[in-house]
Amino acid sequence: MDKDTRKKLISSYKERPVTGGVFAIVNDATGRMLLLAERDIAGSKNKFQFAQSTNLCAYGKLGEDWRKYGPGAFRFQLLEELEKKPEQTSEEFMEDLQVLAELWREKLADHDFY
Repeated sequence: MDKDTRKKLISSYKERPVTGGVFAIVNDATGRMLLLAERDIAGSKNKFQFAQSTNLCAYGKLGEDWRKYGPGAFRFQLLEELEKKPEQTSEEFMEDLQVLAELWREKLADHDFY
């Protein structure tokens, strides 16, 4: 790959829209959920799917239930997506996601969390 092509690929990668979000890993056997906020929602979903396919729990808090009920007892539930604004720093974006996660925690207060 020549330098110009490489520079263009790097530039387009850096300029792509970044979509984070709030999601829950739900244990359908118990109803408990792990609520998380991440900068890369697609990557988080891929991580979860990989963990399920390999039976390797990627979330420490779920470990005991993962072994007890198996990976099939869990599902990925997207609650809300948020696109990073061009002027936002990564830290500001993560702060917004954390606030969003707290709002979801309040909305879901009647659920049992890990």
